[in-house]
Amino acid sequence: MLSVIAGVVAALVALVAVLYWRQGTLLFFPEPLAPDYRFNLPGVAEAPLAVDGAVLSALHLRLPDPKGIVFLLHGNAGNLANWFAGREFEGTDFYRRANFDLFMIDYRGYGKSSGRIRSEAQLHGDVAAAWEQVAPLYQGRRKVIFGRSLGTALAAGLAARVRPDLTVLASAYWSMVELARIYYPLAPRFLMRYRLETFRDIANIDGPVLLLHGDQDELIPVTHSVRLQAVARAAQLVRIAGASHSNLDDFTRYREALSDSLARL
Repeated sequence: MLSVIAGVVAALVALVAVLYWRQGTLLFFPEPLAPDYRFNLPGVAEAPLAVDGAVLSALHLRLPDPKGIVFLLHGNAGNLANWFAGREFEGTDFYRRANFDLFMIDYRGYGKSSGRIRSEAQLHGDVAAAWEQVAPLYQGRRKVIFGRSLGTALAAGLAARVRPDLTVLASAYWSMVELARIYYPLAPRFLMRYRLETFRDIANIDGPVLLLHGDQDELIPVTHSVRLQAVARAAQLVRIAGASHSNLDDFTRYREALSDSLARL
C-alpha cells in the first residue's frame, strides 16, 4: 500500500514539475520562418532587434510624412508573414490610408526571431526594448500601442509605463490565469508562471483605451473585455456583432472603430 501511495505522489510531483517548467509549450504556439525568408512588401523594411540572448525579427512600414506610429503586438500562433502582411486590415493598406506607420515584432521563436520564450519578464523586456528602438523616431507625432489577443497583456503593460496617445486592445483577456481556468481547469493557479494580468495594467493606463471584441469569440469570451472596461480609467468597448476570435478583422465595424479612433488623434 505504501508503495502505491509513493508511486502516486511521485507521479503528481512529476506532473507538477512538467506543468511548471514546460508551461511555455502549453501556452505559446510559434511558427518559425527560414532565416533567409524574404517578406517582399513595398515600403516595408526589416528592422531586426538585438535583445538579451536573441535577435527579434521586426517589420517597419514607413510612410513619407506619417501622422504617427502604430506599435502592434500580435496574437498567438503565426508570425509576421501573416500578421503583418495579410491577416489584419488588408495587409498594410489600412495603415497607409490612415497615414500611420506600422511597427511589429515577432516574439522569440516566432518567424525569424531566434531563441524561445522563457519567462513573462523576458516577454515584457523584449517588448520594452522594441518600443525604445522605434518610439524616438516619432517625437512630436502620435503614438499608438495596439495589442491583439496574446499581445493585449503586453500592450497594456507597456502602455501603463510609457503613456501613448491611444491604447487599442482587441480580443483582450483579463489574465492568463483566467484563461487557464477554461483550457486547463485542473491545473493549480499557483503553478502559473505566465500570469499576464491585463487587468492590473489597464487600470494604470493614463490615456484613452479602445477595447474591440467579437461577441461570438469562442476562445476569449467578450466578458473579459467587459470586466476590463470596468477597471480601466477611460475605456471604450466596441462589441463586434457576429465576430469570433479569428475573423474579427473581417468585420467593417471593427475597422471603422479603429479608423475613427486614429482619425481623432
